[in-house]
Amino acid sequence: MEREVILDKLKCADMVLVGLGEVFDGTKYLQRSRQYCEGSALLKETGFDWMIPGWKEYCLERLGVNSIESALENLEELLAGKNYFAVSVSTNSRIERNLRVVMPCGSIKRKQCGAGCDEMLSEVTCGEGEWLGRQFDALWEGHKPEAWPDICGSCGAAYTFNTVYSARYNEKGYLEQWKLYMKWLQGTLHHSLLILELGVGMDFPTVIRWPFEKTVFLNKKAYLCRVHEHLYQMTEELAGKGCGISEDAVDWIARL
Repeated sequence: MEREVILDKLKCADMVLVGLGEVFDGTKYLQRSRQYCEGSALLKETGFDWMIPGWKEYCLERLGVNSIESALENLEELLAGKNYFAVSVSTNSRIERNLRVVMPCGSIKRKQCGAGCDEMLSEVTCGEGEWLGRQFDALWEGHKPEAWPDICGSCGAAYTFNTVYSARYNEKGYLEQWKLYMKWLQGTLHHSLLILELGVGMDFPTVIRWPFEKTVFLNKKAYLCRVHEHLYQMTEELAGKGCGISEDAVDWIARL
């Protein structure tokens, strides 16, 4: 019955807001892998924390974990033809492929100066992607990775991924898309709005969790579907305006 209710609300909604949580980084599915755990520990020990988002994506592919891919493919199909916007606190670059999304925590598709120089922010090239792949191959075998070979022309610092894992995260990488999202969100107030909050924890509650609750509270035509294994509860103020589902959000959206 729950599936039919959500699908009916999706069909009838004028607009759809989607929140993608930390679960889409894949950490849950990687924790059983010795290579992933040992590689992550080595990155932290050697000051290469900025590589962790790329390491996660590498390990997901290396280990053949396709549950996140399946979930995102189904989500894209469900949103086809709808007026929607997605917000992600996951850094998984796969999310950007076919979704209209803003990613405030960054993505490995972009690089930045490790010291945070404003002018040094650009896309990762194919050649750099191949170099990074070789670094992860070495890490899989237990070897320490190398620093990015190119350096910032302004301060001489090595590049890093443009994500929150960088020591000095350059937030300019997502701000233009954030402006588009804010403009879109303003237009939802008097429309039927379905909000799908998928696997959003408490790492960055000011990005999705709390703003989504405020949006539902202010919009009388909004409905929130919150899916999380543990943090699925709804606030008293939103009684009757949503549902909390205690499930793995990746598995749930893949089946919807």
